Amino acid sequence: MLFTDATGQHHAADPAARIVSLVPSITELLCDLGLAPQLVGRTGFCIHPADIVRDIPKIGGTKDVNLDKIRKLAPTHVVVNIDENEKPTVERLAEFVPHIVVTHPLQPSDNLDLARLMGGIFCAQERAEAWCAAFEEELAALRVMPKGVPQRVLYCIWQDPWMTVSPDTYIAAMLALIGWSVPRLGVARYPRFEWSSELLAQVDRVLLSSEPYRFTEAHVDALERQIGKPVQLVDGEMMSWYGSRALHGLRYLRALASE
Repeated sequence: MLFTDATGQHHAADPAARIVSLVPSITELLCDLGLAPQLVGRTGFCIHPADIVRDIPKIGGTKDVNLDKIRKLAPTHVVVNIDENEKPTVERLAEFVPHIVVTHPLQPSDNLDLARLMGGIFCAQERAEAWCAAFEEELAALRVMPKGVPQRVLYCIWQDPWMTVSPDTYIAAMLALIGWSVPRLGVARYPRFEWSSELLAQVDRVLLSSEPYRFTEAHVDALERQIGKPVQLVDGEMMSWYGSRALHGLRYLRALASE
């Protein structure tokens, strides 16, 4: 049986795979699927589960990958993501790694295909199906829960320059599950913006994510005084990490909508 990744590339099951993961959320998923012994490399941002990944060699970051380190690890598979990893880096990896597995979840439900892709290629299908069952149960519960008043939110991921997310991102799709929407500010998926009365007229509240920029409650207080709109700190991992953390993210969303 063959398993198809985000680029349409087909991959056969390989029980002896040597895996390098360049995607923090997928590193966590692979560990939860019992595949940690086959992980021979990970990025410095792959921090979950901490007690397991600390023993897996680091090969740089998601953008600044150390190709020489990866070459020495002799992986059979490298797992990458279209948003998180640079295309030129992936092309160079393909010169010496037999299998590049490309991922690109855009909707919360895409986590089901992601888990089955990882479980299929790396022969952990039983665990993958068990995870999918738990995810489907949480997703169904979230979809049927009573929704509050729809909210228009500006989800901030960076400052200096200020950056947000567009409606066609995974984060926006997560927010949509509880009836929250984000404005479209141009054509970029992660657009820059300037604060203005016109922008603020389009939103009911501002969300400051704890990652990739480390917004804190101090930023919340300062910005709320500046713009005169409700500002809230949210857990960026729960909102943007697919794979294992997405299951917890659905529960987090339910609590967020109930506040």
